[in-house]
Amino acid sequence: VRQKVGAHNHDVKTAEVPVGNSVPRHPEARRSRDAPGLGDGDRFHPAITAAPRLDLDEGGDIAPPHDEVHFALRRLETLGQQAHARLGRSLAIREVDAGSCNGCELEIHAINNPVYDAERFGLKFVASPRHADVLLVTGPVTWNMRQALERTYAAMPSPKWVVALGDCAANCGVFTGSYACAGAVKDIIPVDLHIGGCPPPPLEILKGLLALVNEMTK
Repeated sequence: VRQKVGAHNHDVKTAEVPVGNSVPRHPEARRSRDAPGLGDGDRFHPAITAAPRLDLDEGGDIAPPHDEVHFALRRLETLGQQAHARLGRSLAIREVDAGSCNGCELEIHAINNPVYDAERFGLKFVASPRHADVLLVTGPVTWNMRQALERTYAAMPSPKWVVALGDCAANCGVFTGSYACAGAVKDIIPVDLHIGGCPPPPLEILKGLLALVNEMTK
């Protein structure tokens, strides 16, 4: 099927538009002989025809991607088991964005994905401060979030702990001197732990939270 393309009659071009299954074959596309249920008319993009190569380590096991991350997580599992045993249950965390750029939030979201899987360490996020052991605060405290942060802290049952996550939570970071900032987290509520970074990577967040559990259960 041919379709006319162009805004004006004097500038008319003709373009080939595929209809139905008549998709032009990619010059590098190839068919997998071992794939079941594939007819001669099937065509594939080269990105999905070649399976990823799996490397074997010295012990003969399949080496997962990002070995350094998985190795660090395996070491953290022991610390997580000790922390969970000392606390007797999961650690409930309430997170508050007091005025961040959302960079720290992206890293917090990452610790809940299948790679880091924070809940295996006994760390879980809750929707209410009344259920929380730890208040995790990101960003400098802006004037419009100061009261909300104070009320959240007041609603938490004792004993309770506060973690300032990221450089902005510690000293306002790049927002230092801004008319919108009331101050760092420690200027508004007491802080028990600071996890540095802009933003801190998921592994550092996990290490800090597990260290806090072990410290508060001694």
